[in-house]
Formats: sequence, structure tokens, C-alpha cells
Amino acid sequence: MHNYNEELIKKILEILSKQDIWKIPVGVSNRHLHISKEDLQVLFGENYELTKMKDLNQPGEFAAEETLIIKGPKGKIEDIRILGPVRENTQIEIALSDGFKLGVKPQVRESGKIKNTPEVELIGPKGKIVKREGLISALRHIHMPTEIGNLLELKDRELVDVEIEGIRKAVLGNVLIRISDNYRLEMHVDTDEANACCLKNGDTVKIKKQ
Repeated sequence: MHNYNEELIKKILEILSKQDIWKIPVGVSNRHLHISKEDLQVLFGENYELTKMKDLNQPGEFAAEETLIIKGPKGKIEDIRILGPVRENTQIEIALSDGFKLGVKPQVRESGKIKNTPEVELIGPKGKIVKREGLISALRHIHMPTEIGNLLELKDRELVDVEIEGIRKAVLGNVLIRISDNYRLEMHVDTDEANACCLKNGDTVKIKKQ
């Protein structure tokens, strides 16, 4: 009987531990952009380098002091924060509602999938450039360390549902899992999604196990 109780307690603790793992902290992403070295030189001057303002939750990433203006066919949005470090390609990430002000229709895309996306103009202190592609509304996603992905039996690029508690309780579908040894556990949603579900930075959500 003694051994049976020990095994039962062990199983209960394992279940509770795994339930906690399924809880994911939330990071709300305001409109921002990632910039290529080439575009940075055009907009800010030759040999210009980004100035770190603060580190972000994902290792190696930071919010820069520098901001830009995005201009579309109908209007513009100022003070768009650049996130570093520089990337191979410039990518502008806005909420779908921002598209109304700019006069464009951003597509919901996974990061890096910028082919056939709307054209906008970027305006900096030293120049401006028309980006023929690169404007997206980011597909909601979860950055997940490899060890947690293994524990939860999830694969990189898998799509899951996420449950949100609170006054605007909801289930968000098509949440992309992104797994890497370099990631810190965090779900990213844009401001439209956060406002719709009353989410803020630091809240937790739960992956709905299939």
C-alpha cells in the first residue's frame, strides 16, 4: 500500500507539472519593423548602426532608439520603432487596423514570408525608400525552447489552439509554434488581438492540447 501511494503521488505531481508547462506568457507586439543593413544606410546615413534602447525578451533582440515613418497611399504612421539587430531583409509588422490609415491591406503572414505583400514608403532622417514588399501582419506565434517543445510533444511550425481566460474568454486558433534552442517561452500577439481579448504583457494563456 505504501508503494502504491508513492506512485500515485508521483503521477499526480507529474500531471500538475505538465499543466504548468502548458501556460504561456504573453508579449503584445506593437507596430514595428526589422531592417536590413542596406536600408538602414539609405534611411540614416552611411555606416550607421542602431542604438540599443532596451533588450527584448527574446535573447539577442532589442528595441532601438531609432524610429521611422511609414507612408501608404492614404496616410502615414510616425514613430515606428526599429527592432535590432539588422536582418537580411526589411520587414514591417503592423496590425490589420493600421492598414486603414495607410490605405493598404496587410496580409497575415509568418515572419519572413514577404513575397507579394503591399508596397509602402519608409521615411528616415537621411532619406526615404519605397519597399515593394515587406509589409505584413504577423501570424500569432509562440517562441518555444526546444526542451519545452519536446516535453509537450510539439513540432516546429506546428499550429495549435490557445485558450484565453478572463472577461473576454476566447480560443485563438492557428497559433504557430516556433521552436529553437535560442528562444525564450513567449506568445506574441499584435495590438488588435490583445485588445479583442483584453490581453496585456505578462498575462498567461494555455495551449489547448489536441
